[in-house]
Amino acid sequence: MANQDDSFIREVNEELRSDRMKDAWRRFGRYLIALAVLLVVGTAGWRGYEYWQAREAAQSGDVFLTALNQIDAGNLDAAEETLAQLEAEGHGSYPVLAELRSATLLSEAGDTAAAVSAFSSIGKDRSVPEAIRDAAKLRAGWLLVDTGTYAQVSAEVEALANDGNPFRFSAREILGLSAYGHQDYDRAQQWFEEIANDPEAPRNALNRAQILLEVMAADGEIQDAG
Repeated sequence: MANQDDSFIREVNEELRSDRMKDAWRRFGRYLIALAVLLVVGTAGWRGYEYWQAREAAQSGDVFLTALNQIDAGNLDAAEETLAQLEAEGHGSYPVLAELRSATLLSEAGDTAAAVSAFSSIGKDRSVPEAIRDAAKLRAGWLLVDTGTYAQVSAEVEALANDGNPFRFSAREILGLSAYGHQDYDRAQQWFEEIANDPEAPRNALNRAQILLEVMAADGEIQDAG
């Protein structure tokens, strides 16, 4: 008898669950279907957008390669036009790569002020990846070593000279060279010693820093090269 009662109760529970499911489907089924359609359409739309982005970036890559070939061939006017087009209409990372290459062309043509301005502008553009911004700041800093004041150089690269920054050695070398060029030997010593005392300093940067410290010490411009 108990088994029959248990069986009856299970059947009643299953029937109740079935009725509740039917009722829930009648009430919410159309919403669930709409949600499922939205998910499918949204996924398809996102995949389509990704495909479009990849295709456009590939086309921009072809345009960038055209500009590089034009530069190699010495057709600089055409290259500048191609790069300008890419800056305005390109996709992916190619617009900023075009900006960097255009700035380099300005530098190679001897228009240092315009090149510095271009690199500095890239360095301040928050839409550009940080590593590229920092590289642009370094390029501006290197150009300013021979043409700008220490304050101008510092404005571009001193923030990169902090401990832990992957560009710190280049930034410190730029700052040291700028200070040395302006006969600010104490400050030059400070920057070169920061390179020399950093156990992670690359060999080339370390050698250059040590040589300049020795030169300043030999010329009596600093008291201690260590």
